[in-house]
Amino acid sequence: MRTGWPLKSVSEIATHSLGKMLDKTKNKGDPKPYLRNFNVRWFDFDLSDVQEMRFQKEEQDRYSVVKGDLVICEGGYPGRAAIWDQDESVYFQKALHRVRFHEPARARWLLYYLYMKDLDGSLKSHFNGTGIQHFTGEALAQFKMPLPPLADQRRIVAILDEAFDGIAAAKANAEKNLQNARAIFESQLQFVFSQRGDGWLEKRLGDVVTRLTNGYVGPTRNIYCDSGVPYLLARHVKNNRLMFDRRTFISDVFNQKHRKSMLKVGDVLLVQSGHIGHSAVVPKEHEGHNCHAMIVISPIESAASGSFLSLYFNSPEMRRRFEKIRSGSTVPHLTCKEVKELRIALPDLAIQLCVVKNAEDLQKNTERLEFIYERKIAALDALKQSLLHRAFAGELTADKMSELIEAVA
Repeated sequence: MRTGWPLKSVSEIATHSLGKMLDKTKNKGDPKPYLRNFNVRWFDFDLSDVQEMRFQKEEQDRYSVVKGDLVICEGGYPGRAAIWDQDESVYFQKALHRVRFHEPARARWLLYYLYMKDLDGSLKSHFNGTGIQHFTGEALAQFKMPLPPLADQRRIVAILDEAFDGIAAAKANAEKNLQNARAIFESQLQFVFSQRGDGWLEKRLGDVVTRLTNGYVGPTRNIYCDSGVPYLLARHVKNNRLMFDRRTFISDVFNQKHRKSMLKVGDVLLVQSGHIGHSAVVPKEHEGHNCHAMIVISPIESAASGSFLSLYFNSPEMRRRFEKIRSGSTVPHLTCKEVKELRIALPDLAIQLCVVKNAEDLQKNTERLEFIYERKIAALDALKQSLLHRAFAGELTADKMSELIEAVA
């Protein structure tokens, strides 16, 4: 922090209080919309799901947020905060702090300071609780921040506002480009499997495979080991990719006991619940391993390529068909019986391999673009933290801001 700026606690420069306790048996008055920690995002409010609680007329001043008040989460995501900027007031729950500054312009300064402390991880040191953490009223009262003269603070906040608006626009553009890159791959799959061509014959899936079975579906609490045989879960399979995180292992004894789902190179893993229909091909590195709650499909080598089937399963057309045949109302899932009866269109093996090769080339280009845009997004997030640290060190000027933003543009 900049030397020369005094440190002031929140209690010295503002009043703060918690909202009303939610108690349906005791609360009286008329139902009114109120804010809870779910509604508070960083710098903004999500009002898509606002609930109601009973408030009496005389409770309005005590339990309402007015324009310019800073609202801070006490629990849920402790410290997350936003400034209420609407003309109409709103009530708030006990899970939130309302902070009202003696000099209202200070609110945005504290908001940025809290955000910086959250990004660098140091805000946690002000929380209580080992499991569920809380930013208590006492901790908030004692929370100190550097306080420059109001004119300096306004200048720095204005620079941060402009910078964060620019970063938000750049990030939104990068995220849109990332989505577009993925959409190109999806649309190509859709084109291949919807247009098809001469020689594509519709066949029952069960007729072109030698095995279509479930992975182990029993309880997993006592089967894991610190090391041993890699055990693949649904989270490891998404969008034609298999990405093992080296966190789930089983013993060789358990693996041998469940040989029916032991994996072979070229098998297709099909996710049964959650991301229904996501699939990936088993590579050589997972030969002899096993899986949980997925359908294992071994294609007849002369009839179907595992890589082709995986692409097919990941196509928009098949995703829609999987949604139609899923079972279960509580936990929707695919069954081996329904999947085995699916009718799929297959060309001869040479065309299948050609489709796979073209898709792999396109996927490599897509992954390259994804890497570029993901790095861009990460750089923009890092830039926020850099700008904030410079701001609270008194080193942030409009020229320095432009220089930093240009470096990641």
